[in-house]
Amino acid sequence: MKWNRIILKFVSISFSILVTLAVVVGLIQLGRYCYDFGYRVFTEEPVSDAPGKEVVVSVTSDMSEMEIGNMLEEEGLVRDGLLFFAQLKLSAYSGKLQPGIYTLNTSMSGKDMIVVMAAVPEEQEDTESGDTEEESGQTEESGTEETDEGEQP
Repeated sequence: MKWNRIILKFVSISFSILVTLAVVVGLIQLGRYCYDFGYRVFTEEPVSDAPGKEVVVSVTSDMSEMEIGNMLEEEGLVRDGLLFFAQLKLSAYSGKLQPGIYTLNTSMSGKDMIVVMAAVPEEQEDTESGDTEEESGQTEESGTEETDEGEQP
């Protein structure tokens, strides 16, 4: 009977040590993953070097930012859709992506893609400001104000 108690105590202590080691190893792996992920949020390189490959993507107004990240991953524009989502949430462009069709390149970083997709289309800028070319006095070719031929600027 005494040997049974000793063996049971030994097995119990051994099991406790194994569980503790498993928890410690798990926490170390989790910490390593979190550190790597956090580091990549700010330092992620483009998928390929220039000139890269152009890919046309369509962003609709009903897509979430996470869905956009997953779509970019599926198209081969980013390595990790979740990482793109984290980059977007930590940027000033969170919630500002515009629906539209974009030509993106595999040599663009996630930040570059975010800037492109958050840019307000030129047509919208003109209608929001209420100015047209005629009202602003600018010509498309020269970009200078129009003046009468006889007047000196």
